[in-house]
Amino acid sequence: MPVRPTAVITALLSTTLAATALTACGGSSGSNPDTVKVSFKQSTDNSIKVMDTYLADIKKQFEKKYPGKKVELIPIKAPDSEYYTKVQQMLRSPKTAPDLVYEDTFLINSDITSGYLKPLDPYLAKWPDWNRFIGTAKNAAEGEDGKTYGVPDGTDTRGLWFDKGIFQKAGLPTNWQPKTWDDVLTAARTIKRKVPGVTPLNVYTGKPAGEAATMQTFEMLLYGTGDGTSDPLYDKASKKWIASGQGFKDALSFVHTVFQEKLGPDVATALDPNIQTIVAGELLPKGKLGIALDGSWLPQAWLKGSGHEWPQWSSELGLAYMPTQHGQAPGKVSMSGGWTWAIPSKAGNPDLAFDFIKTMQTKANAEKWYIANSGISVRKDVAADPAYAKAQPGIKFFTDLVAS
Repeated sequence: MPVRPTAVITALLSTTLAATALTACGGSSGSNPDTVKVSFKQSTDNSIKVMDTYLADIKKQFEKKYPGKKVELIPIKAPDSEYYTKVQQMLRSPKTAPDLVYEDTFLINSDITSGYLKPLDPYLAKWPDWNRFIGTAKNAAEGEDGKTYGVPDGTDTRGLWFDKGIFQKAGLPTNWQPKTWDDVLTAARTIKRKVPGVTPLNVYTGKPAGEAATMQTFEMLLYGTGDGTSDPLYDKASKKWIASGQGFKDALSFVHTVFQEKLGPDVATALDPNIQTIVAGELLPKGKLGIALDGSWLPQAWLKGSGHEWPQWSSELGLAYMPTQHGQAPGKVSMSGGWTWAIPSKAGNPDLAFDFIKTMQTKANAEKWYIANSGISVRKDVAADPAYAKAQPGIKFFTDLVAS
């Protein structure tokens, strides 16, 4: 299964699917040796407090375990592309750099190359729990120098979510599993024709969607154009990007077809910076979207206390893997990435920051996070726990896609 490529892809696709919006960001100067500053990505949906709630609990545990030490939580509320820019601005100066930062593996190599992050190998060598993490998750936070710069807190996969009620109205099977891209488009066309008033298919696109456009859409398509044995985007031998291959063109052509035939959201909605919140918080729960090419994390928006509570989602939505272009082997595609906790090179309290990481990453706390965040475990002991596997519908489906 393909993993997220390095940050260069963001620049490569900036004129087609994604870009970074420059937004200024402030921060507090100075460093208290007894306070660890933890910056994190806060959901743009005010109803979703999964990360806020989790970190507040870890803060209490940490301050109890380390008397006299304090935790300052620094939320950054912004769409993905703006979040990345704000984080990089914070990391440039010791006056604004936090002690711990939440880094998307999609862009962590960019910050490693820029010298913004501290290698964690000396800490990891003395932390027994590091041996419980799966190898692919460790590699996601590894720089080209072979050093590790982040501790992953889960991974994710992607597939097709579909509304069974809409499918029934359209005369489509509720155990739908497309074999080719044409099957996906045919289903969307059928929905458009037979179920007016709903959006047949959502694929993220445009600059405001940021990584969702590059990874949930473009790469999910691009990596389905080949035979699964070679990388259609990056030539490791020559260390060059492949920007003019047929697969590249076919992936863009699929997106063009979706919007040319008006199978996707209207342009204003598609280019809304909060499109992911709109999909998870409005279109899917309200039965207004037929098919969504999206991620394993969506159910976090529908859990109790989320503001978009939707206990019926597991019976009203179906899951299907994204097929390859023509149904060729390996038959299905998924992209995997995730987020890591990293220590900035200009952090004032790196030792205290790693103690906070260790508190977050006990087996119990890690499992609590995976379940609350609808995440996929990167710890072997949690993955083997029956309580984790049974915690939420869909976990097995998306966990199995890790091997795709």
